[in-house]
Amino acid sequence: MQKARTGTLSALLCIAALAASASASAADQVITEWDLQTNTAAAKLINDAGVRFEATNPGFKAEQSHILNDAYKTKLKIAFGAGQPPCVFATWGGGPLREYVKSGQVVDLTPYLAKDTAFRDRFIPTGFMSATIDHKVYGVPSENTTAAVVFYNKELFAKYKLQPPQTWDELMNVVKVFKANGVAPFALANKNKWPGSMYYMYLVDRIGGADTFRNAVERKPGGSFTAQPFIAAGERIQELVKAGAFAPGYNGLDYDIGASRRLMYSGKAAMELMGSWELSTIQNENPGFVSKVGFFAFPSVTGGKGDPKDVIGTVGDNFMSISTACKNPDAAFKLIKAMTDDASAQARLADKRLIPLKGLAVSDPYLKQIQALVTQAPSIQLWYDQELPPKMGELHKDTLQALFGLSMTPQEAAQQMETAAKTELK
Repeated sequence: MQKARTGTLSALLCIAALAASASASAADQVITEWDLQTNTAAAKLINDAGVRFEATNPGFKAEQSHILNDAYKTKLKIAFGAGQPPCVFATWGGGPLREYVKSGQVVDLTPYLAKDTAFRDRFIPTGFMSATIDHKVYGVPSENTTAAVVFYNKELFAKYKLQPPQTWDELMNVVKVFKANGVAPFALANKNKWPGSMYYMYLVDRIGGADTFRNAVERKPGGSFTAQPFIAAGERIQELVKAGAFAPGYNGLDYDIGASRRLMYSGKAAMELMGSWELSTIQNENPGFVSKVGFFAFPSVTGGKGDPKDVIGTVGDNFMSISTACKNPDAAFKLIKAMTDDASAQARLADKRLIPLKGLAVSDPYLKQIQALVTQAPSIQLWYDQELPPKMGELHKDTLQALFGLSMTPQEAAQQMETAAKTELK
C-alpha cells in the first residue's frame, strides 16, 4: 500500500513539475513591452506592430502597455528596482538609461545590429547617439525626430498684427501685446516640471552657446553650472514671469492631461513651447485646430554666443531597449524591429512623426520643416533631465520649477546644481 502511495505521489509530483515547466515556457513566449504612447493613433500603430510580430513569430505574444509620461518613469523605476522590468521598454537615452546599463539591467544591442546590418543601416547614424554608452548601443530610435519649437495660434497673431519673433526683444514685445489684450502669451503646464525646463535650456544655449552645458557636465576647465549663462537664463525666465507671460496657475497645471493645449484650443493662450510631437497630439485631440497652428524656432538673444539654429531635442525620441531580465531577448529584438519597420514608419508619418530613417520620403510641409530644422542644426542638445544622471535631472527640474515660482534666485538654483555636480559627475 505504501509503495502504491509513493508511486502515486511521484506521478503527481511529475505532473506538477511538467505543468510548472509548461507554464514557465509559456511565460517565456510572452514579450512584455512598455512605452509612453497613450494617444489613440500612437498606441494603435504600436499594437499593430505587435500583431505583425505575432504573425511572423508563431507561439509568441506581445503584451503591450501604454503609460502616461510621469507615471511611466515611476513605474519603470519601481519595476527595475524589483527585478521585474518589461522585456522591451522605452527611454530617452541619456542619464537614466546609463544608470540601468551600469547596473547590468539592459541588453547590449550592438551584436544584434552587427548581425543585421540591413536593419541597422536603415537609420541615420546620429539616431543611435543618445543610446550609445561606452561605444555600445543599448536602444533603437523608434518614435520621432524631435525639436522643441514655439507653437503659436496664427489667427491670434494675425488679429493683433504680430509676426513670429526672431529675437528676445521681439518676443517680449509679443508678450506685452497679448498681455495688454487679455490673452495669456504662453500656455505652460509646469506641474510636470520638464515643460518649463525647455525655456531654460534654450536660453542657456542662446546666451552661452552649446558648449556651456557640455563643459559643465564634462567638468572641463572653467565648466560650471554657476557659469554666467546659467544664471542669465534664470534671470530671463523670471523676466518672463514678472511680465505676466504665462497663463495663471502654470506651476500647478498638468501637461499629461492636456492643460496647456486646452488653453491654446480656447484662445486663452497664444503660444506654447513644446516638443514637435505636440502637433501629433493636437491632431489626435482636436484635428480642427491643426490649421490654426504654426511654429517658430526659439528666438536669439542679443549679444548671445549661441547659434540660433541650435536645437533642443533628440534624433530618435524614444529609444526601445531590452532588459536583461527578459527570458527571450532574440524575440524581443524582433518585436523592436516590427515597431520600427516600414509600416510603422509610414504610420508615424501619418501621425506627424519622423523615425530617423535614411531616405524617408516626407511630403507633409510641417514634417519637412522639422526635418530641415534638425538637419541644419549645428548642435542638438538632449533634454537636460534625460542627459544628466537621475538625481541631477530631478534637481534640475525642481530648481526650475522654483525659478518659475519666484521662490528661488537664479544664483541659488545654479549653486545647487553645481554642488550636486561635484558629487554626481565624476
